[in-house]
Amino acid sequence: MRTATLGPAQRAESLASMAEHELDVLVVGGGVVGAGTALDAATRGLTTGLVEARDWASGTSSRSSKLIHGGLRYLEMLDFALVREALKERGLLLERLAPHLVRPVPFLYPLQHKGWERLYAGAGVALYDTMATARGHGRGLPVHRHLSRRHALRAAPCLKKDALVGALQYYDAQMDDARFVTNLVRTAAAYGARTANGARVTGFLREGERVVGARVRDVEGGGEYEVRAKQVVNATGVWTDDTQAMVGERGQFHVRASKGIHLVVPKDRIHSTTGLILRTEKSVLFVIPWGRHWIVGTTDTDWDLDKAHPAASSADIDYLLEHVNSVLAVPLTRDDVEGVYAGLRPLLSGESDATSKLSREHTVAHPVPGLVVVAGGKYTTYRVMAKDAVDAAVHGLDVRVAGCVTEETPLVGADGFHALWNARARTAARTGLHQVRVEHLLQRYGTMADEVLDLIAADPSLGEPLKSADDYLRAEITYAASHEGARHLDDALTRRTRISIETFDRGTRCAREAAELMAPVLGWDEGQIAREVEHYEKRVEAERESQRQPDDLTADAARLGAPDVVPR
Repeated sequence: MRTATLGPAQRAESLASMAEHELDVLVVGGGVVGAGTALDAATRGLTTGLVEARDWASGTSSRSSKLIHGGLRYLEMLDFALVREALKERGLLLERLAPHLVRPVPFLYPLQHKGWERLYAGAGVALYDTMATARGHGRGLPVHRHLSRRHALRAAPCLKKDALVGALQYYDAQMDDARFVTNLVRTAAAYGARTANGARVTGFLREGERVVGARVRDVEGGGEYEVRAKQVVNATGVWTDDTQAMVGERGQFHVRASKGIHLVVPKDRIHSTTGLILRTEKSVLFVIPWGRHWIVGTTDTDWDLDKAHPAASSADIDYLLEHVNSVLAVPLTRDDVEGVYAGLRPLLSGESDATSKLSREHTVAHPVPGLVVVAGGKYTTYRVMAKDAVDAAVHGLDVRVAGCVTEETPLVGADGFHALWNARARTAARTGLHQVRVEHLLQRYGTMADEVLDLIAADPSLGEPLKSADDYLRAEITYAASHEGARHLDDALTRRTRISIETFDRGTRCAREAAELMAPVLGWDEGQIAREVEHYEKRVEAERESQRQPDDLTADAARLGAPDVVPR
């Protein structure tokens, strides 16, 4: 299939087109659910628009544990339907929809009690594997295995010997969540969706009781647009209640924000060949392989402060360090932490007992004619949420609409990925890049890696790594602005790449170099380059200061010390 380019020209054309022609469906919210909804609608032949107030995946969808999983712990809650659904989606993503972005990851679960715990946990993991394969979507993942303490310590020498009596090892999957959303948006655009980030909905258009569109402000270029649509889908996650308030209607459910924080530490700080999953008194703790790093998380605490920039406090960081150190032979310290990020889970809470129990499930409502609201759920099941939202929207259209086809629609970069992966040594020889670099590009862009390689062929200096973030090539920053919709330095360093959490300086040392690479694409002059760098540095410092604060209130106040919008 052809790919779409999310560059400045495409964005301008999309905004103009949305303002000029009535859409079948306008989706508000550029996280994984909103992007998935736009793709679902576009592939049914509906004229579709997608707007996002900030950057693609700038909220919850870039701040997750980066796992595609069935939710093993939900088996313990006897929520078999949710696990079955999520395992099916995991299989589809691994095998068909996004094999270039989603890959297997092993986890070791240490056992602390002899006898009963191995039987109990082993039965749960066996059921997990069985449910995955029952519908034919478990291929490609090894089945679980039981390990003695000696074999477990061989796989994870980092563990204290007295922290386990044995272990279970099983597999789930992982991805880069923000990159996944960008690929969803590009796929939707390739099928005709008009897409624009930096486009904030300031209100809904009404004709009597019916919602007939939205007022959209161009945050980047200024100007207001009236975008008319037969159906509007509110997919704004933790902002659902705020967006719903614009309609002036009382919602049938509410979304409660739960904060989860994660730490990123270098690979050499934890000596293990496998990820870890540990029980805490509240939930579970993951230690997740992440390239040359580990991700340690997560917490689960109520959050009712700033939704755009949830802050991790010193207490949050201490909580994770304390719990992971309870099983590590060589404990982690604050000095080992390269990056910290905090995200908000959109959990459903209703006014009745029935809705208050929905939690990680999702729901779709039609509160007023012309408006569909989708909320809740988990990242892995975004496609199901999107399907349900479009199904609800279709009921409000007076034409016959095709059914959902996203189960059979690979994301851009997926078609032909395995063939290109098998030929990676030839690609390395042809381009002069090391094979490890080629593998890195293929696992981030799939078959679209050729577009990055074309940039390098035209300008060999782009084939060099960034000076202070050498996991990434200079071409990736240029490509983020020209093809992936990055509008600001923060977009490129925080979401198109993960430099902001994968370096001890949080990306400040390469900020100038990256801004200069983006400048020709986005038309920045020297003054705008300086403003972009200054804004990024202030954001990093505000985050560092928040992480020194003792609690949520003081951490939130410190984080809000940085401006939200880059000045022009």
